[in-house]
Amino acid sequence: MGLMSMLKSMTGFGRAEKLIEGYFVNVQIKSVNHRYSDITVKVPRYYTFLEDKIRKAASESISRGKVEILVGIERKDAADKKITLNRAVAEEYINALHELTELGVTDDLSISAMSRINDIFDVEYKEIDEEQIEKMVLSVFDEAVSGFLKMRADEGKRLGESLKGHLAALVSEVEVIEKRSPECVTEYRDRLKRKLEEVLADRTADESRIITEAAIFADKIAVDEETVRLRSHVCAFEKTMGADEPVGKKLDFIVQEMNREANTIGSKCNDAEVAAYVVELKSIIEKIREQIQNIE
Repeated sequence: MGLMSMLKSMTGFGRAEKLIEGYFVNVQIKSVNHRYSDITVKVPRYYTFLEDKIRKAASESISRGKVEILVGIERKDAADKKITLNRAVAEEYINALHELTELGVTDDLSISAMSRINDIFDVEYKEIDEEQIEKMVLSVFDEAVSGFLKMRADEGKRLGESLKGHLAALVSEVEVIEKRSPECVTEYRDRLKRKLEEVLADRTADESRIITEAAIFADKIAVDEETVRLRSHVCAFEKTMGADEPVGKKLDFIVQEMNREANTIGSKCNDAEVAAYVVELKSIIEKIREQIQNIE
């Protein structure tokens, strides 16, 4: 349990905004757990050339999760805009609005009312410097992703502490099973020996043969190999938690192996006490499995 957890959660949020050279740029990053990497980038209509650049930058630091990146870019310099009235569209709106008077609506049409109809204005922007825009947006993205990754790391640390607690509880259950299992084997062997002796009471049978056969069958309910492997899986899990790389998929595989050993112990078990321990063992493993679904 001494290894420090380096886990990162797949849940995260980061945001940054900045006024740069007449542009107000804001970037928001949020993510939830996902089996693979799924990065969606949304930018304003005039800046679609940024999508691939941002997605590539995101993929360099985010290897897994369903990630949504929202980018806002607003020009603060009015000189960059040319606004013209679309007379044909405006006339259509005016004619349609005048028709409302036929329904008894008061005709209070005004310029201020018409100005709120976006469709009647065409907005043209001067040619933009794509390289300049890319540099500005990526600088804001870097700030947003820094906060995003910190949140993922903080949440990963909390997950790691919780998982360590579950692993300690799992080892405790293994210990009580290891203590009880030899007693079960001895009791089972003795019961089986008595039954064999009863069945063969009226026949000639070698005592040593009866003892040997009882021991062979009794060994089939021994679970020492399974508990040893289960302990090794716990060690592998702890070591993997300390790796400075995405480990969610590897941890998921280890938990599958843990569950396999627990199921084998359960299938071999013919003792009510051990059966209760196995139920608790599987419950702990399920808690671990649920938590690692959110690990990158």
